[in-house]
Amino acid sequence: MALKNKRYFWIQLAQDFFKSKEMKLLRKIAGGDTHTIIYLKMMLISLEDGGHIYYDGLADNLAEEIALVIDENVEDIKITLIFLESKGLLTRNSDRDYFLEQVPEMVGSETASTRRSRKHRELQKLHCNTIATTCNGDIDIDKEIEKDKNNKVMTSSSLSENLKHSGIRINDKQHQQLLEYVGIDGMNFDMLNRAIEITSEIHQPSFKYLRGILENWKKKGFTSIEQVDENDQKYKEGKNYSRPGQQNDKTSEQEVRDEWGF
Repeated sequence: MALKNKRYFWIQLAQDFFKSKEMKLLRKIAGGDTHTIIYLKMMLISLEDGGHIYYDGLADNLAEEIALVIDENVEDIKITLIFLESKGLLTRNSDRDYFLEQVPEMVGSETASTRRSRKHRELQKLHCNTIATTCNGDIDIDKEIEKDKNNKVMTSSSLSENLKHSGIRINDKQHQQLLEYVGIDGMNFDMLNRAIEITSEIHQPSFKYLRGILENWKKKGFTSIEQVDENDQKYKEGKNYSRPGQQNDKTSEQEVRDEWGF
């Protein structure tokens, strides 16, 4: 039986996180540093669910249930929850579903295989004093990987905005599935945004349709927007293409299916 490639999550705080008005106010209340730690711990336990904290009803209330997980005082957690909700940092979707608004823009992740590769490169750096040429190459690779990670965090929020304006409604699980096309299947955010743009052109944009485009690109082995553009250009040349959108505001679903081959 194949082992699942476990995914690790973390939060990346903006440089001015503690300078924000909300954090300054939180730290100024009695026991402010404790409440700040509680907030950070709550962010961490919500990462796998995209910022959601679910009340399972095992304890009398949400604060008591969170206390079981993060080992903090229940009363301190209650005060933190009240503060976060009053400042719009915590919203309530239902009596059992709460959402930390800042988490989606802070989340980062990597698979177990990526983690092992990173640790291997870190070990190789230890030999830099004796094998300078090889290590310089490793350093360049690490810089590119770190740059790519930062770009993913920045463009993840851009992806959310594009989805919001496209008319495609998705849940947190589906959002994570989209991110896995980048993290596991080697695509990039430009490709995700292009697929969203294409999907938004049909009469009834849907996650199923969006995923169909991405699955088609995955089967073709596309990992760059240039490959997508080249495929698009070949289609246009082969069909003597003129975009239907020049005549109608919305492209028909079948026309887009024909163009992207699924």
